[in-house]
Amino acid sequence: MTATAERPERAFHTPNSMTGVGVVVVGPGDRILLGLAHDGRWELPGGKVDPGESFEDAAVRELAEETSLRAAAAGVRIVAVLMDGAGGVTRVTAAAVLESATGTPRVTEPHKIVRWQWVRHGRRTQGPLRTVGVRTARLAPGTGPPAGPGHCYPTAP
Repeated sequence: MTATAERPERAFHTPNSMTGVGVVVVGPGDRILLGLAHDGRWELPGGKVDPGESFEDAAVRELAEETSLRAAAAGVRIVAVLMDGAGGVTRVTAAAVLESATGTPRVTEPHKIVRWQWVRHGRRTQGPLRTVGVRTARLAPGTGPPAGPGHCYPTAP
């Protein structure tokens, strides 16, 4: 029996998941790069992974698109894959760490980000971090897996 006859709802499925990458960019003085969004929340650079793209390639592409920083995909470490179901959509997000990028961060998407700022890791920001950002930022060097809703599959120590 074919999948169509057995489960007609799967013949033309509706997309119900999103794959992305969040990048912890470690900069001068072990600071991490955060962007202040217009809603007052802080977030990491990152975004959706394009079809056929690796997490590493997506990380450097999104970093360049959002901040104008440049990096090599070979320098990206995927330290965990996070999965949650926010808003009824399965989200799979790779937590990436990048310890070498060139350039000066600048706002390239002013409709999304007010400013980029280097923040000492572990320091409280004036305003909340986005949920995936919090979970990803906790995976910066020297920290353990994030707590919170969803699942975390660490890939590196």
